[in-house]
Amino acid sequence: MPADEIQQIAPQHPLSGSRAHLWEQAVLPLRTRGHLLWSPSNTGPLGVSRQVVTIHDVVPIDHPEWLNPRFAAWYRFLTPKLARRVSRVITDSEFTKSRLLETTGVADDKVIVVPLGVDARFVPQDKAQMDSSIQKLGLPTSRYVLSLGSLEPRKNLGRLLRAWEVIHRGLPEDVWLVVSGAKGKSLVFQDVPELETLPPRVFLTGHVPDELLPSLYAGAMTFAYLSVYEGFGLPPLEAMASGTPTLVGNRASLPEVVGDAAVQVDPFDIEAIADGLHRLIKDSSLRTLLREKGLERAAQFNWDKTAEQTWRVLAEAAKD
Repeated sequence: MPADEIQQIAPQHPLSGSRAHLWEQAVLPLRTRGHLLWSPSNTGPLGVSRQVVTIHDVVPIDHPEWLNPRFAAWYRFLTPKLARRVSRVITDSEFTKSRLLETTGVADDKVIVVPLGVDARFVPQDKAQMDSSIQKLGLPTSRYVLSLGSLEPRKNLGRLLRAWEVIHRGLPEDVWLVVSGAKGKSLVFQDVPELETLPPRVFLTGHVPDELLPSLYAGAMTFAYLSVYEGFGLPPLEAMASGTPTLVGNRASLPEVVGDAAVQVDPFDIEAIADGLHRLIKDSSLRTLLREKGLERAAQFNWDKTAEQTWRVLAEAAKD
């Protein structure tokens, strides 16, 4: 399948909500004209069987309570039918593949795992770069634990904040918890009420501009990602590629992503989270070890490899 035969199909004007789904299901099939269609983000037209769809996770099936009810209902209807209908399904992790097989009845040989990659800009930074980002974001200290992700229920920020409440009094006064990320869209996600009342020494940055992310990661003493459900989980890899020791929850896809290069804890156990944070903040030799392991682990994931494997799936589907 030559690269010059690829055509992008999109509506004339940006659409959202029911209008976007209507265009996808009614107009897009007419525009494909029998060619192979790749739908890269969880959804696609049921009327097109000659299609490869990438399904990043099955949150609407496994945890509809985290989502807007109408959003969850649509994807609970769509995902199983779409997975069984199309030629191939790509997932980011073995975890998501296993959940798809269990919840949709799709054939095992139709689902191919293609891990995601880490952008090359996430690398260790020099002190000047880190200090500049700290100043631009108005952080209260240069010694901080970083938590980064969209502010939505599955990211488990409530338990992270409660763990911080447990340990912060035993830490040096210049060590803070920095929470970065924008609020999830109300059309998709439920709210996170725990952010209304914060423990001491917690700083919310809101959305962080892309150009400041590498230095924000690299400047952290440790990175905490206690999500209870991920189809892959890019932030821990980005942190490790930046040379930052990382703490993750031991559920869903995160163990297969980080391997032995991060500290894993039960994300539902506040004491375990507190203990993991305390160890990483206090133990400089552990941080040094995880920095080395993290850099090595993150180097195994790159977007060129992801693109090559995705292209192989598309080429095989095109021959069918």
